[in-house]
Amino acid sequence: MPRTPKRSTLVKKADAIFSQYIRKRYADSNGITECFTCGKKDHWKSLQCGHFMSRKHYSTRWDEKNCQVQCAGCNVFRWGEQFKFGRNLDIKLGKGTADSLEQKSRQILKYNNIELIELIEHYKKKVADL
Repeated sequence: MPRTPKRSTLVKKADAIFSQYIRKRYADSNGITECFTCGKKDHWKSLQCGHFMSRKHYSTRWDEKNCQVQCAGCNVFRWGEQFKFGRNLDIKLGKGTADSLEQKSRQILKYNNIELIELIEHYKKKVADL
């Protein structure tokens, strides 16, 4: 009988495939995409999956609206540029998106192992369809 992977392993796998999807979804045919907060263009492999609301909030951790491509400068060295990120979310996805994500982030949500496996499979398919 196959062993179920540890929860921490599943979370890491979900983060990795979700990040790949976020970074590739708007990339051009050469793999070039741009930072959501500063506009820097680079290959998707050189950019990061930035989160408007921190990854510690599982209710928004794998939310496609909450996550956008960011360069390391914005995501790491400028702490995610949360103000610009929120403003850009409202411009791109509609007024109130940032507030809605902030409210959603306060909801308590814990994925079980089966839900994490389903999430991983869902994003594997989405990446393959790109």
